[in-house]
Amino acid sequence: MDISFFFKGLAVGFSIAAPVGPIGILCIRRTLTKGRAAGLLSGLGAATADGIYGCVAGFGLTFVSGFLISQKLWLGLVGSLFLFYLGIKTFLAQPSNGTASTAGRGLLGCYASTFFLTLTNPVTILAFAAVFTGLGAATEVGGYPDAALLVLGVFTGSALWWFILSGVVSVFRERFSLYSMRWVNRVSGAVITAFGLLALLNLD
Repeated sequence: MDISFFFKGLAVGFSIAAPVGPIGILCIRRTLTKGRAAGLLSGLGAATADGIYGCVAGFGLTFVSGFLISQKLWLGLVGSLFLFYLGIKTFLAQPSNGTASTAGRGLLGCYASTFFLTLTNPVTILAFAAVFTGLGAATEVGGYPDAALLVLGVFTGSALWWFILSGVVSVFRERFSLYSMRWVNRVSGAVITAFGLLALLNLD
């Protein structure tokens, strides 16, 4: 068991999570409107999906990756439509007059929605495979313990990014008025819908 695989996975997870996309927009918006817990749980949903894709790449489950890639048209279509739904819902959402509190099914919904969104993007498996190869991890894994450390590192790196992002955004939360929150919803909804349209146009 080589602990260096954990740190390689950490770098992979962090680098794949960090670029701002629809999940990042959702995390920022939910942190501002519902609190840090909602933003962090949104990120952890994506981190869990990243861990699953990291598992597919790290353990060399070619039959799983082959199936996901072969079905990427339908998965991409479902993901695009879900982005449209989230975008419109976010755009039309009205900010609360009181302190937002999200618990129970609300937090579960934050987690599940980003998990689903990330999982319906099978092209992510190609990104993991490419980064693993670039780091030399794909050819150096000596067995299941090394692969497990790699996957654990991927999840930890992705979760670390979401922990940092939700923490930084939550610092500015109290500075936003109801008017500002309304525009946060509108801009976030428009951007998420645009990501859905872009994903739909890129289907092949």
